[in-house]
Amino acid sequence: MLNRSPGMRNIGTIGAYFNKLRTNLQAIAYSDEEPEHEAWRRYVERKNIVLEFLHSDLSLHVIKRHHKRIDLLKKCSYYIEILPKHLALGDQNYLMLPTTMFQLIDPWRFQRMKKIGTIQTKIQLLLLSDLLEELERGREELVFFLETLDMMTFLSRWDIIKQRVSSLSEKMDYFLTVLVPGKLYVKHRLVSDVGITKIPHIRLVLSTKMPVMFDRRESVAHEDWVSLKWFVASQQPQVEQYELRFKLLEPRTPQERVHCGIKPVTANTCEIHNLLPDRLYRFTLKRAETYTLVYEQWHDSILLKTKPYLEEEMETAMS
Repeated sequence: MLNRSPGMRNIGTIGAYFNKLRTNLQAIAYSDEEPEHEAWRRYVERKNIVLEFLHSDLSLHVIKRHHKRIDLLKKCSYYIEILPKHLALGDQNYLMLPTTMFQLIDPWRFQRMKKIGTIQTKIQLLLLSDLLEELERGREELVFFLETLDMMTFLSRWDIIKQRVSSLSEKMDYFLTVLVPGKLYVKHRLVSDVGITKIPHIRLVLSTKMPVMFDRRESVAHEDWVSLKWFVASQQPQVEQYELRFKLLEPRTPQERVHCGIKPVTANTCEIHNLLPDRLYRFTLKRAETYTLVYEQWHDSILLKTKPYLEEEMETAMS
């Protein structure tokens, strides 16, 4: 590499000097236009605006709460709910019963709407996760501005910071609207042409049911049977159809490989008998599938080990 001549080094030094002089002149001009105490007042005022936003709408507590909400939504069951409106013609006070509407709805078209509902639910859950990640990154960006930028730099970038706060606020509002399952877009008429003169207006929406979860404290295993109990989070007890599966883990013989079963239940408790003692079982619970179910990915499971027979314990102790 060629060495620079002394003249070239002098030119570089002079250039650096003029750059420094230009910066100082700009700072002096700024101080002439706006006294330092006024700049400080504006800095504190605008910094507090960002701090208030971070401590309220975009606090760590809010972010954590929304993470839990999304995790809960991923465990929910999603259904198409038919909400009848008034008849298009005639009596405006008459509401059709859901069973009557199902008789009028074309089954093939309804199956198509169920597929659309499934896709819409998956997109909604993915969108919620993406939006929350963007909100978290935006929060980190604002915290970085507050912790690293000096007063002059912060004020010079205020328009960018203010726009970022506004954008994150709008994104949070959109996130909150996506949290609630929305209306399904019906492109084609669902009611078959059955020759009736009064065609009902039908509105389809996605509804959710909170996940069914085992009560870990109340579910216990005995020697050759188990007592299971479950509940639905944030919901009053109601009659529902459930499907309970059980399976022996680590079977020791070919006959034990088929030691499993499915049991329909219409309650929040169940006992399963004729199990093998001192063995580990997996129990899985889900709602019974219905005609309007569109999406359900998560099912709660619990592992319980049956106790050994008392005779076996005594023989072990005596040997």
